[in-house]
Amino acid sequence: MTTLTSGTTGKTGVRALVGLILAVSMTTIDQTIVALSAPTIQSQLGLSHDGIQWAVNAYLLATAAFFLLGGRLADVVGHKRMVMVGIAAFGVTSLLCGLAPAGDLAEAWLVGARVLQGVSGAIMFPAAIGIVVQSFSREGRGRAMAMFFAITGAMTAIGPMAGGYLTAWTWRSIFWVNVPIAIVAMVVVGLSAAPSPRRAERVDRVGAVLVALGMGLVVFGFQQASGWGWTSPGVLAALVGGVVFLAAFAVHELRTHEPLVNLRAFGDRGFTISTLATLFSSVAFIAVFFFLSVYGQVSLGLSATLTGVLFLKLFLGFVIASRFGSSMFDRVGARPVLAIGGALGVAGFGWLAATVTDLDFDHSAFLNQQTWPIALAGAGVGFMLSAASTDAVNRAIGASYGEVTALSQSMKNFGGAFGMAVFTTLVTGQLTTRLTASFEAMGATAADARKAVDLVTGAGGDGGAPSAVHERVMAAVRTDYAGAVQWAFTGMALAMAVLLVLAALYPRDRRRTA
Repeated sequence: MTTLTSGTTGKTGVRALVGLILAVSMTTIDQTIVALSAPTIQSQLGLSHDGIQWAVNAYLLATAAFFLLGGRLADVVGHKRMVMVGIAAFGVTSLLCGLAPAGDLAEAWLVGARVLQGVSGAIMFPAAIGIVVQSFSREGRGRAMAMFFAITGAMTAIGPMAGGYLTAWTWRSIFWVNVPIAIVAMVVVGLSAAPSPRRAERVDRVGAVLVALGMGLVVFGFQQASGWGWTSPGVLAALVGGVVFLAAFAVHELRTHEPLVNLRAFGDRGFTISTLATLFSSVAFIAVFFFLSVYGQVSLGLSATLTGVLFLKLFLGFVIASRFGSSMFDRVGARPVLAIGGALGVAGFGWLAATVTDLDFDHSAFLNQQTWPIALAGAGVGFMLSAASTDAVNRAIGASYGEVTALSQSMKNFGGAFGMAVFTTLVTGQLTTRLTASFEAMGATAADARKAVDLVTGAGGDGGAPSAVHERVMAAVRTDYAGAVQWAFTGMALAMAVLLVLAALYPRDRRRTA
């Protein structure tokens, strides 16, 4: 059994690690837990399609916009202080999400609480990395970081699984479950983590505003592209405006004496490639939860609980492979880990894309023809994700672990938003074309097909769509969605293929700064 060696803190370092994993797991679970429960939330609160879509996406947008500020605050104010603030705020905002009232206030309440949740997570995550780094000696730090990223990354798959079971009781419990976790995490971290000194430095407020506007507008543009169209003035204005603000942010950061984040970190080729690997793997990893959820409920006709079993298969592949990937990273560095993870991901997502249109099997059985491609896809991401994240942090400049973590995790959220936007646009377009042809062949109209598309995709994975569509066209809905979602899984395989190129470009030296 692998042991962790802490530095000056003895066993308290291990206890702090456990508390931090609990805390950060709340943020990764909440990236995906709402998607599966969205139909229930929408119907019980009376939300519009756009309202529930924003309840799903607002968290991702807020996290991406404020991660860099969170990293800088952690380095300046102190890691322990910011972790405790982040945990407490996440618990409170989770409680607020669960208390959302039905009626006219529902959308504003739930979306606003999700934004505050995202900001809380952005404050917590970079500070947690700083505590892990300072709590373990050089000998034990690699294993601690690998365990941290492997477990918190795997919790992304736990979200939909847990959401299916919790929603059977009440959808509010998917948020309320965070409250006792936050309390336990605060106690454990408060008693175990050593305080870090406050630095006599300023926080770059101008940079914080520029990057928040830039990331927010770009992510907003990606998210709205599927509904408004990529060529709509609103989407183009958001994307162009976001790029302008990000360019202004980069110029400002390179000129200011105390920047929000040291962009010269990208001068390290290994850091740049590991960060890009996190981005492209997230294009596939974040999006797969959404599309598996809709596919399970629409094409396979599974309940929300049984759809969660699909994520269990993904989770098992992720966890098993992450153990081997972390061990290989310790021995030989990131280059071969990225290559193997990319190859496994291409094989898994490609295999799933090739078989997704065959619906003639026992959908409720755990072991069926789709078990192995789903598990292999999870294994591809799991094998490389913790290694890429750990490698980026190991290459931190000086002690700016908060800054480097914020850069890496911002790219993860950015990749997830980009993947969701591109794949949703592809799938919606394909589904519209296929259903229009199918409906017209049965005497229905293109408008009827458009309604069916909205029911399937408009609420971020509306599991109630089958009951809302007339039974005589349900066969067309099931098969046509399976054909449409094939494009998304193919795109995920292509995103993982980029990792093979990145691995070839990774520096051959094994330098990993402690």
